[in-house]
Amino acid sequence: MGELASLSSSALQRRAHLAPIQSSLNYYRLSANSMLKGETSQRRVQVIRTAMMDNDIVGRKARIVAFYLPQYHPIPENDEWWGPGFTEWINVAKARPMFRDHYQPRLPANLGFYDLRLPETRLAQAELARAHGVEAFCYWHYWFAGRRLLERPFAEVLSSKEPNFPFCLGWANQTWTGIWHGLKDKVLIAQTYPGRADYERHFAAVLPAFRDPRYLTVEGKPLFYVYCPLDLPNPHEFTDIWRELALKAGLKGLYLVGRRQSNWDPKTSGFDSVVDPRLPPLTKKPSWIHPRGRLRWEWMRLRGLPTIHQYADVFANLITDRGSPDSVAIRHPCLVPNWDNTPRNGVNGVVLHESTPALFQAQVRLALDLVTPKPFEHRLVFLKSWNEWAEGNYMEPDRRFGLGYLEALRREVSPAE
Repeated sequence: MGELASLSSSALQRRAHLAPIQSSLNYYRLSANSMLKGETSQRRVQVIRTAMMDNDIVGRKARIVAFYLPQYHPIPENDEWWGPGFTEWINVAKARPMFRDHYQPRLPANLGFYDLRLPETRLAQAELARAHGVEAFCYWHYWFAGRRLLERPFAEVLSSKEPNFPFCLGWANQTWTGIWHGLKDKVLIAQTYPGRADYERHFAAVLPAFRDPRYLTVEGKPLFYVYCPLDLPNPHEFTDIWRELALKAGLKGLYLVGRRQSNWDPKTSGFDSVVDPRLPPLTKKPSWIHPRGRLRWEWMRLRGLPTIHQYADVFANLITDRGSPDSVAIRHPCLVPNWDNTPRNGVNGVVLHESTPALFQAQVRLALDLVTPKPFEHRLVFLKSWNEWAEGNYMEPDRRFGLGYLEALRREVSPAE
């Protein structure tokens, strides 16, 4: 009976907590509808986007865009490669500590071991994100010369019109290998680039998303993210074709963002800006020319230890600028609240040890300092990640910190809320 009373109280608290969110949704729906009579469909989309953005940014210091993994549901390919019913939750649940005070396993709290085929799960995620200062999800999108993988969650978000929460797409243009299970040389599906016809088919496949009023834009242009821009055989050919197709489709253009690779200048490849997600490196096997480093490496291997970095020592370097001051205008910082991919990679993993919400909040503050001089429209801060549980890289509540990371973000980004 006590458990039922507690659950009832929690449900009431959750309902009260979500009331402002529902009020916000009603606000922009009414605001948009009052202006839409007699407008073209393209104009209607833009009016709704503007109303959504104007309402959502009240009191916010930046536009937080969280990378979102759509993996948590079984697909035939993963059944074949890893066994029936495989999802990342299997890696998450089997993780064990590898050294003293190692925080593993990392288990979900409020949302549980969810299935992304359920619309209730996707709605709950969006409600949490909106309430804590996240403006949009960047759904990872997989396109292998026309073959789609893990597309169901986003396809249902698009077709159902729910959740009514902004989004954009990020093309994870990488070959899939068995690296998640220590089989880095096993190719599961290769990323290829057949040429213009494939770029055109790819654009046609994502055009319905670009036209959706929830789609995240910069100056009215849909934002599209490419994970490995330099893997494109000719990046400029890709960006030129897509910009041409966007204009023909009646869009204002595209805002193309790439992940920084080396000292890449996005403008030379036809991109508008760059995101610079950083992680400390995996400790590589040193030469005996450096005997102390080699002995330490051998000692760690004998003990079966992954690469360990103290989060307190590295969190600032993960988002501070590198390169010339001019690069700040086209670079968007990327927050990294935590990281531990040992559930996938074991001894070959990297651990940001002893991350806490308080340290993450300090990182958020540094990122906001970087973007504050920009016009709000360009004050984008990416967040790696919303739900990469098998990499220990997530904002969703876990059993140790609860809502701690989300509350830390909200305190900095939306202090008035």
